[in-house]
Amino acid sequence: MTTETDLLDKLRTCVDSDTGRDYVAMKAVRDLRLEGGQVSLTIALPYPARSRHAEIAAQVEAALKAVPGVLDVAVKVEARIEAHTVQRGLTPLPGVKNVIAVASGKGGVGKSTTAVNLALALAAEGARVGLLDADIYGPSQPLMLGLQGQKPESPDGKSILPMQAHGIQAMSIGFLIDAEQPMVWRGPMVTQALMQLLNDTRWDNLDYLLIDLPPGTGDIQLTLSQKVPVTGAVIVTTPQDIALLDARKGLKMFEKVGVPVTGVVENMAMHICSNCGHVEAIFGEGGGGRMAVEYGVELLGQLPLELSIRLATDQGKPSVAAEPDGKVAALYKAIARKVAVKVGEKAKDFSAKLPKIVIQNT
Repeated sequence: MTTETDLLDKLRTCVDSDTGRDYVAMKAVRDLRLEGGQVSLTIALPYPARSRHAEIAAQVEAALKAVPGVLDVAVKVEARIEAHTVQRGLTPLPGVKNVIAVASGKGGVGKSTTAVNLALALAAEGARVGLLDADIYGPSQPLMLGLQGQKPESPDGKSILPMQAHGIQAMSIGFLIDAEQPMVWRGPMVTQALMQLLNDTRWDNLDYLLIDLPPGTGDIQLTLSQKVPVTGAVIVTTPQDIALLDARKGLKMFEKVGVPVTGVVENMAMHICSNCGHVEAIFGEGGGGRMAVEYGVELLGQLPLELSIRLATDQGKPSVAAEPDGKVAALYKAIARKVAVKVGEKAKDFSAKLPKIVIQNT
């Protein structure tokens, strides 16, 4: 007679390609039922992977149907994303489960393009996602999201509603000022503006909030690492030595302030000719991989220097939104899943479930 133990033993042979672990070890098997040869269960992933749901369901169904006595299998695949631990002394933001910082040591490496496409990729995989443009001096996300010239609403005169674009929530200083107005502000004003944008925006039940940081390791980065509950950081670089030199500084900064680095994304890893498809490593090869090995972090992926990526962002519809089933979108989705898997492996945050102690004078 078939038992639940038999089913679980078989499920241990089903390995998730994104985590390298079986679904039982991942504690992803939920609501397992066996009645008269009919099996039903839910695979609850700790990260979004909508593009793989059918594949996972087919994998589990085929495995369980091979168990003697099983006649039919009904598999439901879903994501159950939790809040995870942040820096000591901080708790997750209201309405936001996990904050992911996207940073680079220097400008010009495609960090903002990477940030917006990763946000869209996480959303495409089924997560609720927000994007905060933390570059006060040079906000670019309004243009990239096709929201240039639009203004957010304030329902109470104190807080603001995030803008909506391509299925994600977004906020930027660029929504609040004229596009040609220079921000001639000193450091304290910039950091105060960042905290207001972060805290006064009514983020609506986000699984992930990506923060597109300005390049460097200055006031904004330090404020973020000390005052904002960050679950993890992604470092964007290009393969050449000058970019890697500065990317290392960004990585070391996060290490010093207790923010775990999720991994490195190597942008512009190779150029793909739009005419003949010839691939050429214009900026060198393997730099991001060497950096990842050197610091014991993961190389999350390599992205091409491709004309379509630049055109799509300039037109306000980044690659993942413009061609959701294209090759470039697939690359961003694979990187996004790796980031989400890394976040999902962290310890969960239980601060919201702890009772609040109130002392009253009687």
